[in-house]
Amino acid sequence: MLPASSRPVRRAPILLVACLAAEAHAQPAPRTMSLHEAIAYARAHQPALAAARARVEVAREAAQLPRAARDTPRIALGAEIGLGTNNNTTTSYGSLDFVIPRIGGTPAYQDESWKPYVSTLAGAGLEQQIYDFGRLAAQADALDHFAAAQDEDAQLADLDLSLLVEESFYAVAGAHAVQRAADAAVARSTSHRDLARAGVDAKLRPPVDLSRAEADLARFQVDSVRARGAVTTAQAVLAAAIGAPDPGIEAGTDDIAYPVVPPVADTMRELDRRDPALRAALDSLDGQRAVTRSIEREHWPDFVFSAGLTGRAGGATVAGASNPAGNGFVPDVPNWDALVLVAVPIFDRTIDVRAATSRRTERVRSAELDAERERLRGATTQAYVDLQVAQSALPALQRALDAARANEDQVDARFKAGLSSSVELADSEALLTDAEIQLAIGQFQLSRARALLARVNAEVIP
Repeated sequence: MLPASSRPVRRAPILLVACLAAEAHAQPAPRTMSLHEAIAYARAHQPALAAARARVEVAREAAQLPRAARDTPRIALGAEIGLGTNNNTTTSYGSLDFVIPRIGGTPAYQDESWKPYVSTLAGAGLEQQIYDFGRLAAQADALDHFAAAQDEDAQLADLDLSLLVEESFYAVAGAHAVQRAADAAVARSTSHRDLARAGVDAKLRPPVDLSRAEADLARFQVDSVRARGAVTTAQAVLAAAIGAPDPGIEAGTDDIAYPVVPPVADTMRELDRRDPALRAALDSLDGQRAVTRSIEREHWPDFVFSAGLTGRAGGATVAGASNPAGNGFVPDVPNWDALVLVAVPIFDRTIDVRAATSRRTERVRSAELDAERERLRGATTQAYVDLQVAQSALPALQRALDAARANEDQVDARFKAGLSSSVELADSEALLTDAEIQLAIGQFQLSRARALLARVNAEVIP
């Protein structure tokens, strides 16, 4: 028999398992979601995806700015009242938010004076772009491409989110498989410990068999505790992946049916068309080219139509006439004006520098597109290799498990008959447990490899 001082050490894992089981029993079971439900929930509640969609809306609204400047006039109303001398032929007005092409005021005052007079102005102004040789159209084209790139980024975020949810979902399922293997090892080890104890009590086995069985049982119990902790952690990761407030989400049915894996050559040929990252990079390149065109168009003339309707008055006395009505406080002298403004840039070095900078940025965007294409080619090849390896390894892992079970049955029968030692029994138990865990890991790797290949092929889960 073992010393009494060692018994609490052997019982510590049992007490720990009992405490964790009681705590788990006291907590409510986590919600269970199928894989399809988890992905749908993530699309509706994940803040990262919501932010990506919001950026798309912002980019689309920004793309309307050049069109608004080109297609619709600016109309503004304004009024002001001022106080000042009136010793010249015009009246001073402040700058309003629209063009007032006409300068107005009272006639010259005969005798200069420091006496202030009131001047008023009220009116409406209109300004409309007539023709700009495609500058605003190029700006709108650039912003359209940048908005399309943001939309591709949102689709990319959706694919990445689906992959994250799938990996987290399969991790929960894999953690459960490992836990089942650990619990089965505890059950087998408990049975063998009881058998060894009975043999030692009956003086049919040496005490070392019992001490070895106790040590193996304690080790498997610790593994079981860790496996339960891994399940809880995986459930928490799944909850965070889908944006759920729950402390954890249980993985339910894997109800996602993937299409047949296409040949790798077909995937490589269709990368530019299928992958959102490449489409976004191409949109960014096209958008930068449009930016360059819009900058170069600034060298061309700009035609603008402007019109105004105003009422004015000045409080100074007009020579040979009666005082104005309202003494300048009432803008009752009407005027209207209409004109076409033509601005012809002669020399502006900043336009050339900005255009040269934009052309260099085009080369950067082109290099980024090529780099992204090469990265995706490597990722695609790796995804196909990982899937093939996982598919090829699974039958071997199943054969290893079958052999480990047969070995454990044989050693168990020999141990019960007194023909094998506790060392052989412990080895067979460890071999079986490891085979069960390796099969669970292999199944997780296969599921993850197929999900990763779906991400590389931009397969959108409906």
